[in-house]
Amino acid sequence: MTNAPDIVDVVALGESMVTFLPTRPGRLADVPSFERGIGGAESNVACGLAAAGHSVRWVSRVGADGFGDHLVATIGSYGVDVSAVRRDPARPTGVYFRTAGERGTDAHEVAYYRAGSAASAMSPGDVDLEAVRAGRVLHLTGITAALSEGCVDLLRELLTAGPDRPLISFDVNHRPDLWRGAEGAGVVLELARRADVVFVGEDEAEEAWGVTGGPPAVRELLPEPGVLVVKQGGRGATAFVSAAGRRGLIAQFPAPLGSGTDPESQGAASSPAQPVGSRDGAGEWGLVAQFPAPLGSGSGSESQGVASSPAQSAGSRDGGVAPGPKRGGTPSVRVSDTHPAPASTQGTFVPALDVDVVATTGAGDAFAAGFLSATLRGLPAKSALRHAHLHAAATLTTPGDFATPPARDTADRLAAVDDGTWETLRLGPGWTQAVQAPEEVRIP
Repeated sequence: MTNAPDIVDVVALGESMVTFLPTRPGRLADVPSFERGIGGAESNVACGLAAAGHSVRWVSRVGADGFGDHLVATIGSYGVDVSAVRRDPARPTGVYFRTAGERGTDAHEVAYYRAGSAASAMSPGDVDLEAVRAGRVLHLTGITAALSEGCVDLLRELLTAGPDRPLISFDVNHRPDLWRGAEGAGVVLELARRADVVFVGEDEAEEAWGVTGGPPAVRELLPEPGVLVVKQGGRGATAFVSAAGRRGLIAQFPAPLGSGTDPESQGAASSPAQPVGSRDGAGEWGLVAQFPAPLGSGSGSESQGVASSPAQSAGSRDGGVAPGPKRGGTPSVRVSDTHPAPASTQGTFVPALDVDVVATTGAGDAFAAGFLSATLRGLPAKSALRHAHLHAAATLTTPGDFATPPARDTADRLAAVDDGTWETLRLGPGWTQAVQAPEEVRIP
């Protein structure tokens, strides 16, 4: 009889690949040599969270080959638990080559060699489901769903309601080129509607689902998730925190979502005194009963019913509207038994930082890691968005798919500045190693 896996803060499930980056600018056809790295949306999030001090497990499949050895060793070197990664003697580890140009432009080239990879063979019967579910949060992405029918079945299984289901974070990460047909957009929408915390780009929502009208329109399409984060490129990001948390889906992000500020929260789920894994008072979602102090607790705009202005300090309830474009930048449904309550289309907006961008690949993963890290620590929506931008800025200012995030004390100091100072910050390559960014002023 095997021992039950340890409960960790976050489990991330998905494919990671060995990446090859050109040693100089140019087309893939012209570059003579490449440097090896690693890349994978879920493993990027896992490494970012581990580097930020959280306990994390990565679950996947890799080939019984040297590239698989490299992936497991490198991801494990960040402090990620890789004990649940399985080796496949019949299928290879995926690899890909890319240029440093921005995704979606003519300067960006990617050549994937992942068809038939070990990870594409994941299915409900081919992964350690007990290890996958042994976390306060399970992080998934739409990329996994695109790999195979077995992977879609696995995500549907994990997103099904049940007493052992953790809180689920889902990054849409829609990659049309990976899908075998036109069904991809519908599948990732279905999966997002089953999740508790969802990340999606405003442009991504328009491309995949034809949604226009900004973050409120995306929220209207996705009313089910307790937390929806809409990334708005160089302008910033908006977080919506809804009544889902007050129904016990996000039972006690420690103090509950909307705690003490919204009449609807008075009937919310369990007490923060309930331990992780307790089902008392939180129904089937009690596994995350101790997820830190909630987004929206005392400051999340949606729980207040007011849109946060970027000029307002954390906790401010004065109304405002999201500003126009800004320079730089970070680039079955889980609802009630019938259908979801209407979601508020007002949220908390935080502008992006001014960043000297080196490469954009992996920035969205870093953003998700920063947001989840802050949320696990009990920080409110505005702070979580700022930490997300800071983590993304670390990756944006490096050429690889992953960059070590800023030290916690540095991130906390920058995330706590007043709104005027936040908008004057400019971050360039190497800023995470600097004792103090030269543009910082009036740091508390």
